[in-house]
Amino acid sequence: MKTIGLVGGINWASSMEYYRLINLFMNEKKGGLHAARVIIYSLNFGEIDAMRQKKDQLSIMLTLKHAALKLEASGADCILIASNTMHQFAEDIQQALRVPLLHIGEATATQASQSAYKKVGLLGTKSIMELPFYKEKLTEQAIETLVPEEDDQNFIQQCISSELVFNQINSESKNRFLQIIRQLQEKGAEAIILGCTEIPLLVQQEDCDIPLLNTIEIHARTAVEFAL
Repeated sequence: MKTIGLVGGINWASSMEYYRLINLFMNEKKGGLHAARVIIYSLNFGEIDAMRQKKDQLSIMLTLKHAALKLEASGADCILIASNTMHQFAEDIQQALRVPLLHIGEATATQASQSAYKKVGLLGTKSIMELPFYKEKLTEQAIETLVPEEDDQNFIQQCISSELVFNQINSESKNRFLQIIRQLQEKGAEAIILGCTEIPLLVQQEDCDIPLLNTIEIHARTAVEFAL
C-alpha cells in the first residue's frame, strides 16, 4: 500500500471528511481492520485567507508548494490538495514534485465522462466558476460546463466563506442551493459538480433528483485506487 499525502486545513471541516472517506474506501477494498496510510499537512486557513484578501496569489502557491514538498519528504507517494479552488496552482506545484499530484478536476472530469455526461452544472467558489482551470479539464473530455448566474455565484461564494468553512449548516442556504441546481437542470445539465469541498457538507444526493458529483468522494476514491 502506498502512502497518501494530504494538504489539508483549507478548511478543517472538509479535510476531516477527506480523512474519513479515504479510510472508509480503503477499508471497503481491503476489509478487516485495514485503513489507509495517510500523512496530513494541515495549513492555517486564516493565513491563506489573509493572502487571498491581499490578492497575493504567489504566496498562496508557495505555501501550498511548501506543504506538498514536506509531505513528499515525509514519504508520501502522491499528493492531494483538499480543495477544489487551490487546484488553480496545481501545475506549478506538480513541477516542484517528484511524486504525482492527483488533480481533483481531472478525476471529476474522468468520472463525468465515464458516466456519459455531455453537459454538467458547476458549483463552487467564484474562482472555480469564473476561471478556466477547472472547466478545461471538462472540455478535454468533451463535456460542456454550465455555471449559475452572477447573483447566484455571489451567493454561493458568500455561503462558502461565511458559513460552510465554519461547518455551519443553514436550511435557508440549502434551499437556495437546491433552487440553483434546479435552474441548471432546466438549462440542460445532466449532472451537477459540487466543485467546492465544503458544498457536500450542505447538499447531498438524497436532496436532488439530478446526479451530484461529490468531488471529495471522487478525489478520495482516486487516491485509494492509486495507493493500491
